[in-house]
Amino acid sequence: MNERTALRATGVVVALLAEAQALTSHPVQPNRIAPLAEQSALWLSGMGPAAARRAAQGLANAGASALAVFGVAGALDERLPNGSLFCPEHILDENGRTYAADARWQTRLQERLMSIRPPLHMHGSLLSVQNPLLTAADKSAAHKQHGALAVDMESAAVAAVARERKLPLLVLRAIVDEASDTIPTALSNSVDAWGRARTLRLMAMLCRHPSLLADLPRLYSRMQHATQALHAAAKAAGPALAWPS
Repeated sequence: MNERTALRATGVVVALLAEAQALTSHPVQPNRIAPLAEQSALWLSGMGPAAARRAAQGLANAGASALAVFGVAGALDERLPNGSLFCPEHILDENGRTYAADARWQTRLQERLMSIRPPLHMHGSLLSVQNPLLTAADKSAAHKQHGALAVDMESAAVAAVARERKLPLLVLRAIVDEASDTIPTALSNSVDAWGRARTLRLMAMLCRHPSLLADLPRLYSRMQHATQALHAAAKAAGPALAWPS
């Protein structure tokens, strides 16, 4: 399936390769439409709002009848622990714009996810930012300013395209870092836009800062729990998180 292929169901935007692998066992290439079940598809965009907007536009141009965002996020509120799922009612951006998720789609998803183990939060807002919030202090400040429960970098950009194209929107996120967690900047810079380790950069960074080795098991465990929750959600909800047309 390529960008010109007609879709007749949901287009799913994912930023990271690990997120895409929760939806399909087939190889996925960045910045290309990859087929899912029921004539739906995903687009592996890479991190950030500009990349997410291009992905959403590509899926909409191919005829997607609804847009979804699927993947991981950081918690801004202590009520969202690592490995929990968050399907926000509203998506906010840093400029004060607010976008609403489709209520009927949310209800259907909640019904499908009731049987799985990760806790599911269906109320509250998700904040999208231009740059990642890596420290507990930054996350606390964002929570106080915006009142959002979690943060990502892509959902508001997809929501803006959904509004422009008059398409239903759904966001489902699994929590990686908790509100009290700090992610060392050096470690954050050691992955590429799709979440893949930059091995040489990581090795060089650890040689310069060997104390950061102590953070790796915690961060690995956090990501493992989050991706396990994504796999459980994808299995229960269906591979395309299909819009209830």
